[in-house]
Amino acid sequence: MVVALKRIAFYVGLVAIWQALYASGRWSPMLFPSPGDVWSALLDGFRQGTFPTAIKASLQRVVIGFIISFFLGVLMGTAMARWKSVQETLGSLVLGMQSLPSICWAPLALMWFGLQDTAILLVVVLGSTFSVTEATYAGFRNVPPLYRRAAMVMGATQMQLLRRVLIPAALPSIVTGLKLSWSFAWRSLMAGELIASLGGFGQLLQNFRETFDMPSVVAVMVVIVAIGLLVNAVVFRPLEKSIQRRWGITTDDRQSDYRKSRRPAASIQRQLDIAQ
Repeated sequence: MVVALKRIAFYVGLVAIWQALYASGRWSPMLFPSPGDVWSALLDGFRQGTFPTAIKASLQRVVIGFIISFFLGVLMGTAMARWKSVQETLGSLVLGMQSLPSICWAPLALMWFGLQDTAILLVVVLGSTFSVTEATYAGFRNVPPLYRRAAMVMGATQMQLLRRVLIPAALPSIVTGLKLSWSFAWRSLMAGELIASLGGFGQLLQNFRETFDMPSVVAVMVVIVAIGLLVNAVVFRPLEKSIQRRWGITTDDRQSDYRKSRRPAASIQRQLDIAQ
């Protein structure tokens, strides 16, 4: 409750600062809309069905691209952690690709696939895959060697070691990579839609820019931010907390005291017993 009140007060303060800057008259209302103008544009967008249509189109693309990125990223990250030769070769490419802005792929994607959803999906996938790859690789590499040795001493097979020890231990890092990948996927999607103009938020931003409708531009940005916060609150935060509670990485005092009383070897033994 206290956290919620702090957040409400924070956002109210931001809106108050925004309104004060608008009231100062330093910028033209055409370039710097007021909170009231943005709110009106937001309501009009939902009443006219413009925003719901854009939400459906953009979410469909970003979810498909995110799922593809997840599987590709986990596969490449696992291979890099498992085989040194893969890390020495593919690892350098992954680092290089992460530094390449996703919008750089848009011209190639349009030339390869034309004005189709496939072009935008390619931009989304290439823009969000490598963060999952890096997080997966880091998660596996940071598993304490004690876990591996304890599992091997207890007779774990390679498959049991992977399924019952390595993957669970790497999950917190992988989930962090998923959160980053989701944000990168959204950014890549906006870049692709701005150029391809195939519907969605990107095309809305482009249309409103061309008509100098700044309240609607800001309203679209507000909707994008709201969707990001909603997905984090509904999907990633509960998933993160669930993993933290399951594996003892939690700030809850009762759970923390309970988990601290258990040794890693005992936890691994329990997992192997379940597998058998």
